[in-house]
Amino acid sequence: MEKGILFRGSRNLTVRANVASFLQSVVGAARRILNMRRGEFSLALLSALFFFLVLCGYFFLRPVREAMGVARGMDDLRWLFALTSVASLFVVLVFGGVVARTNRRRFIPIAYLFVIACLIGFATLLIQDVRAGGGLIGTDAETGLARGVGYTFYVWLSVINLFSTSVFWAFMVDVFDVDQGKRMFPFIGIGGTLGALAGGRGASFVSGLTESPYLPAGLMLVGAGCFAIAIAVMLILDRRAGASDLSRLGAGSAAGPVAADGGATDGGGASETEPRRRGDGGTRIGGGALEGLRAVFTSPYLLGVGLWVVFMAISNTLIYFTQANVILEATDTFSQRVGSFADFDSLAQFGTLLTQIFITTHLIRKLGVGWTLAILPLVTVLGFVVLAVWPIYGVMMIFQAVHRATRYAISRPSRETLFSVVPPAEKYKGKPIVDVFLYRGGDLAGAGIDSLFAMLGLTLAWVAMSTAPLAGMWIVLSVALGRAQARRVDS
Repeated sequence: MEKGILFRGSRNLTVRANVASFLQSVVGAARRILNMRRGEFSLALLSALFFFLVLCGYFFLRPVREAMGVARGMDDLRWLFALTSVASLFVVLVFGGVVARTNRRRFIPIAYLFVIACLIGFATLLIQDVRAGGGLIGTDAETGLARGVGYTFYVWLSVINLFSTSVFWAFMVDVFDVDQGKRMFPFIGIGGTLGALAGGRGASFVSGLTESPYLPAGLMLVGAGCFAIAIAVMLILDRRAGASDLSRLGAGSAAGPVAADGGATDGGGASETEPRRRGDGGTRIGGGALEGLRAVFTSPYLLGVGLWVVFMAISNTLIYFTQANVILEATDTFSQRVGSFADFDSLAQFGTLLTQIFITTHLIRKLGVGWTLAILPLVTVLGFVVLAVWPIYGVMMIFQAVHRATRYAISRPSRETLFSVVPPAEKYKGKPIVDVFLYRGGDLAGAGIDSLFAMLGLTLAWVAMSTAPLAGMWIVLSVALGRAQARRVDS
């Protein structure tokens, strides 16, 4: 009997050893394919999981936002864009104050906890309204509360989306250096795309099952759950990165973040010569709430990045209004609109995933940041030209999918590497100004351009021609930013 026990024990050890060896082989193969060094894969995998959860939560919410935005027509949607731009400035200023008074380990979880609390609040109000006999925005049973919640949720999520992803990418360029970002950001982006695909398909599936007025509240609570898990993953990643020599946060001596006066500080009076751990996630960024605005508008480099984002937002808005018109005309109920927007999102994310897997991983290294950024304006102008020739539903879906795939799979990783050469104080305060306020300012400009086109009765052919000069300036700016980043890396 003892021999049998020993035999089974030995067999179990052998099986475990074989499994461990197999997993090591898989990790090693993945590391080689993804061009990662030994020890980097675990950090990249946690980062990808973090991004998966953030975008999965958002894409459960995005179709609800879109359906609420178009529920009462395109004129209301354009006004919502204006409100979103104003709200973006307010939130960015508040965020700058929070950053100045907290540390990385605290303010990122605080940001996502705020998102969770708001989602629970929106869902509670909608549930109470339905129980009182009300209905959803855009329906015959619509109440003032439903309309107020719907429009508030639209503006809120439009701001929070850019805010939450900006925080994520700011953390990523804090964890990885420029070279690591070029190699690992595409892989991390794949994790986010899978999350977006899962969230979009999940929202489409649920909306196809029911016409219940509780549908948006249920999707909001699912999104809140995803953000809650994301907080836990972020804290694990922060601890692992702080203990790793392969991360910028890893153990070692480094000067603190650059303060507003040019000296290094840890927010507590430490001198610039005092050694400290790069992995100290408890370091305060310091400074004031207005430093982000000053950083962007006094730095030609950051101002150039902001202008690039404005160009991108204008193109996105023109495409978005075209898509919204198509869906509004083709659907009748709130659930149908949620499902249609979710289907558009799923197609775009599937295209993004294919692009990330087969193209992005090596594209940035081969073309460089500048020329990689220039791909999006080329896709924009070519897509409008094709849409002007064949203005049909299917072409709109393909154009939107290709444009978003290029934006998320190619342009986003390239754009995020631009912040790898920016001091931490400017990065955490200036980046939300670029990613939130200027982005939404571009949305507002795009909405104004779309309104002007509609008022003048211009066709898609005229829209396509009007994007050509915009794309030309956008391409020149892309190449210039790539060269400016290279100079900063060399210095």
